[in-house]
Amino acid sequence: MDFFEEVYKLTRQIPKGKISTYGAIAKALGDIRASRAVGLALNLNPDPEFTPCYKIVHSDGRLGGFGRGIEDKIRRLKKDGIAIKGGRIVDFEKHYFDDFQATYPLKELRREQLELSKKVM
Repeated sequence: MDFFEEVYKLTRQIPKGKISTYGAIAKALGDIRASRAVGLALNLNPDPEFTPCYKIVHSDGRLGGFGRGIEDKIRRLKKDGIAIKGGRIVDFEKHYFDDFQATYPLKELRREQLELSKKVM
């Protein structure tokens, strides 16, 4: 499994006019504890035109970072019809998306790890 590519695939599912959170992506991967790793993967996103990482924000609506700078993130969000005030998404719940088509790969890896641990002496 390529963790970064899994993050990018989920991010590409977010419709125009919607945003999601680091935690929502981590949950769709199968482990909320992966939120920071999601942030790292998005920060290293090589193609923000194809994988719209600017749509990922904090769970309280704060914008978070963007490899091309916060002003560019704001510009892209506004172009998608998302208003920002005081560094936060306006009407967060209205724009929030978490209906990912997910395979939860981290859950599967955890299950495999538990099975393998039973074989270790």
